[in-house]
Amino acid sequence: MAAAAAATSRSPVNIADVAKASAVASAAGLEWPVSKVRQDFIDFFVTKKDHKFVKSSPVVPHDDPTLLFANAGMNQFKAIFTGTADPSGPLAGLTRAANSQKCIRAGGKHNDLDDVGRDTYHHTFFEMMGNWSFSDFFKREAIEWAWELLTEVYKMPKDRMYATYFEGDDDVPADIEARDIWLSLGLPENRVIASNKADNFWEMGDTGPCGPCSEIHFDRIGGRDASHLVNMDDPDVIEIWNLVFIQYFRSEDSSLSRLPHNHVDTGMGLERVTGILQDVRSNYDTDIFRPLFASIRAATRCPAQPEGCREYTGKLGKEDTDGVDMAYRVVADHIRTLTFAITDGAVPSSEGRGYVLRRVLRRAVRFGDEKLGAPRGFFSTLVPAVVELFGEAYPELAGKAAFVQEVLADEEPSSPGPVAFFLYDSMGFPVDLTQIMAEERGLTVDVEGFNEAMERQREASRSSRRSGGGVMLKLEAEQTAELAARGVEPTDTDAKYEWYVKPSAVIKAIWAPSTGGFVAEGDSVDASAGPIGVILDKSPFYYESGGQESDTGVIAVAADAAAAAAADADDDIEDGSTGVFDVDGAQAFAGFALHMGTVRSGALTVGSTVRSAVDYQRRELLAPNHTMTHVLNFALRKVLGGTVDQKGSMVAADKLRFDFNSSGALTGEQVKAVEDIVNGVISSALPVYNKVVPLADGRSIETLRAVFGETYPDPVRVVSVGAKVEDLVADPANAEWADLSVEFCGGTHLRNTSAAGRFAIVEEVAVAKGIRRIVAVTKDAATDAFDKGEELLSRFSVARSMPWRRLQDETPALKAALDAWTMPAHVKSALRAELAELEKKVFREKKADLEKVTAAIAADVVAAARAAAEAGAAPVVFRIEGDGADPKAMAAVVKEVTKVFKSGTGYGPTLVWFADADKFAAAAIVPKDSAVAAKAWVEAAIGAADGTVRPAKNGLSAQVAGKAGEDTAALGDRATAFVGAGAAAAAAAATA
Repeated sequence: MAAAAAATSRSPVNIADVAKASAVASAAGLEWPVSKVRQDFIDFFVTKKDHKFVKSSPVVPHDDPTLLFANAGMNQFKAIFTGTADPSGPLAGLTRAANSQKCIRAGGKHNDLDDVGRDTYHHTFFEMMGNWSFSDFFKREAIEWAWELLTEVYKMPKDRMYATYFEGDDDVPADIEARDIWLSLGLPENRVIASNKADNFWEMGDTGPCGPCSEIHFDRIGGRDASHLVNMDDPDVIEIWNLVFIQYFRSEDSSLSRLPHNHVDTGMGLERVTGILQDVRSNYDTDIFRPLFASIRAATRCPAQPEGCREYTGKLGKEDTDGVDMAYRVVADHIRTLTFAITDGAVPSSEGRGYVLRRVLRRAVRFGDEKLGAPRGFFSTLVPAVVELFGEAYPELAGKAAFVQEVLADEEPSSPGPVAFFLYDSMGFPVDLTQIMAEERGLTVDVEGFNEAMERQREASRSSRRSGGGVMLKLEAEQTAELAARGVEPTDTDAKYEWYVKPSAVIKAIWAPSTGGFVAEGDSVDASAGPIGVILDKSPFYYESGGQESDTGVIAVAADAAAAAAADADDDIEDGSTGVFDVDGAQAFAGFALHMGTVRSGALTVGSTVRSAVDYQRRELLAPNHTMTHVLNFALRKVLGGTVDQKGSMVAADKLRFDFNSSGALTGEQVKAVEDIVNGVISSALPVYNKVVPLADGRSIETLRAVFGETYPDPVRVVSVGAKVEDLVADPANAEWADLSVEFCGGTHLRNTSAAGRFAIVEEVAVAKGIRRIVAVTKDAATDAFDKGEELLSRFSVARSMPWRRLQDETPALKAALDAWTMPAHVKSALRAELAELEKKVFREKKADLEKVTAAIAADVVAAARAAAEAGAAPVVFRIEGDGADPKAMAAVVKEVTKVFKSGTGYGPTLVWFADADKFAAAAIVPKDSAVAAKAWVEAAIGAADGTVRPAKNGLSAQVAGKAGEDTAALGDRATAFVGAGAAAAAAAATA
């Protein structure tokens, strides 16, 4: 470790100013600064090619649990490609789009962490500029427009570019169409290259949309035929743009079918194309990174290196003899990754994406520490540089800068140094960092074997699903396209906000994976089909969305189809039904509500008339939990301030869960204050309003809360507690709205807050660095929680006045109740603190009583020893009983007796002992001139009992303690026998 790493002080320097000055200097004289590269790309497609600019989604895909991070530009459009986009959502009607998407590739299938720092073009954070077609233009336009942008806007030399196309395989023919388009643009045949599936066939995953792609490669050197270097990982012949033609669907059995509509997904790395346009051979030599390098050097200033580490020289591999240039690249890349990721809602933690970020942070800190000689805490000081350099393109950075810096500053010291790294390595160190450290020591890691083991695990998981380990009831592009082809309309779900209705509907489709797919018109399924999905023309079931669990209930084939529509809501829909289906859940895919469950009796037939009965008793539990989630969000901002942001939520029938950012745990007083605000809203019996309004009108309401990173439909539903939505929209800046909960939401809610009954926060915990979680309950569950809290408070009140002997037995019971009972978190927190005080009280008072007891016993022992000596009697054997019968008490007695014996003469040899059902102890104390050996006396006394005798160094005392056994009851007799029949056996018993 560099000497400077131990220093915590550094010369004061404004990192943002350093970055700004360097950025200005770096961009000076450049025809293509990075900001112009990005903006000209967007302008080309938006103004010239009729694309819609769609803002980059966060790098944390809050609405896609299958991804750790957004790793490609197409992620936010995934629902369109998979055929699951909501027809009323923000993606509806989108045919062309363009943007520059924030991406992270540092974990999972797409992971560039291993390569960052080693070469000139890999990054964990990067921007992917792209344009898309959704059932609109296809190959010709995509290729011709890409060529036009590169050659006419960016004016890149045509003779340095190469294009690849898919060569074909047994499943898909060669993409001759793409090849011929490139040739028609003037590219010679030797620069239009057929390539294999690994490089030129794109797939979203094991299943889903896929298709051939055509890549554009650029030769940095030029003046040569570099076709043999394409796709050979040559640093000077690099891929800059990938044009993906999505036209197939891969099924679970690996077969391919044509999609009903073709799509285009293109992606061009901003960092790579900027390097080319700035005529540098390394992405790290562009104005994207040079200001960061200046900032890093400034941040490494400390007493050991007042000017900071040496300047960046761009060396690679063996030429980078001190490893400093690689460290520059690692730190610059990783501070971008962490700043963007934390801004967008992720934090370092021990699992999932948080674990990936922690690995990235530790890697950066390690390189800064070992190679750059950086002082502790330097890494977090680089955040202002990232904000300065990228804040104009991504304004969200500035608003979160302080939080990002705080999270990194808090997490950075916990990152282990070299010694801890080796210890961690032996306990399962991440494979990427294992490789780095192995290479530094001339070793290698069997990555191929590692990947094979991982693939075996994945295949086992897939096989489990196929063989009954869990049926995946999910509709993708292939299924939603088939529904559309059959003429099935998206489900009318307007009735999901109605209560206590049992409407009639028609089964439009049945999805039965176990039978191979959709059931044919007129065909039936029964219980033997296992889990199935039913699609109706209209449904009263709320499908899972926005963190709220779906409704459950029953769908029953109508006994009288003609009378079903007019049937009474009080009727039992199962009466006379020829088929009953239990609905366990519901989800929506491309507007089709899929009711998931099993046939309980009879059979269901496509085309049958049915009636639906939602379990409204269960919804009566969901609705208050959802409404109070909104009010909780409002209360947290009131207590903690306006910087509180929602980081996730879950609304179930038995509880609600709410995640939010916070630099530390809430105090008991803060938790109670939040709880009191929510209960105040409940007791105020405020009406709950909702209305669908234009998105712009909704966003204009100043106090409206929207989840960061969430996309909302236009128009959007607004839920307001206490004021009509029309009034909010009419006067959006009204200061009175600050005292109301107002949110975008599509969930089911109460009509009045009083129906929630009561609200109790039962848990407040950390889920990750800077993220807290509240778990709360409403209605009867909240009342029960408060009752339990009151009951335990009463028990604690009684316990306070108990003497320590009773309290000693009561505290374990109090602790067990605290651990097991559900009660308000602030009550539980206060009682835990009080329990600790009660336990201290027991300890103090017990100790004080024991000191009195031991003093009395010691006095009795001394008196007996003196009396025996004066009478010329044999040594004393003294049994301790009562409170003194304890190893610690006896040790204190021995200490006091030994002290007295040392202070004078006239005391005979003495052995003290006790034994009960569980344990025993014995100790001998003898004068200097005694003929009795202390150790031998104790050994004779304990006989075969289990215990090791420990003599004092001077030999004048010896002690033993152990578990009671058959021999311990006779310990006193053996002790007496050892010193002679004439021993003065004292049976004095100490009393409390």
